[in-house]
Amino acid sequence: MQSLVSAALQFPTIVFTALLALVALYWLLVLIRLAPLELFERDSLRDDHMASTLVSLGFAGVPATLALSVLVLFAGAISLAIELIALRWLSLGMLRVPVGVLVLWMSFAVASPVAAAMCHSLQRALHRYQPFQQRCLLGATVVVSERQSSEYASAQLENEPSSVVRLHCKAGDCPQLGERRVLVKYLVGEDAYRSVIEQQYLDTRVRLNKLRMRRKHHSNGYSI
Repeated sequence: MQSLVSAALQFPTIVFTALLALVALYWLLVLIRLAPLELFERDSLRDDHMASTLVSLGFAGVPATLALSVLVLFAGAISLAIELIALRWLSLGMLRVPVGVLVLWMSFAVASPVAAAMCHSLQRALHRYQPFQQRCLLGATVVVSERQSSEYASAQLENEPSSVVRLHCKAGDCPQLGERRVLVKYLVGEDAYRSVIEQQYLDTRVRLNKLRMRRKHHSNGYSI
């Protein structure tokens, strides 16, 4: 037990220890209704904020707070395992800082797909509850099932026929039956979502990633 505590207090694992303490405090505040479940959620994926980044990592359909909690938990476990198995036996000295930074990056990189898969497996159960049925669905894929009127359509979450959302019809881009669309904006007053065709959403993400890479190369003094 003493070696476990000692490992948890060594860099880089101490970073995850502190983060997990904050995560535990946050969920305690959620339980006693002093903090919102959708702390990092936004009404739109248009801006490059945290929720949009999490969606791109595969965490669509669950609150950003839950995704971050699971990610930190898995990354912390990986970092602790590396500390116990390898780092504590090495005399790193000042090298512990750069090695620790590398372990931090590796822990998040390895934990990200595992945490995303875990959250994905929880989606169906979570969507039965109202707090998980609003902004946290941004980035989720739906299949249009019914046209309600000229302004709205109904759609089912992919692989979840019991979970239905309402889509807002935008001029020139009204959801058609059977279309696969991605939820990109939540309209609070209407309790409905704006959406785009799935392939259009994917193509846009590809273009944005290429644009960011070009800007990065230019900022580093390189030309494309």
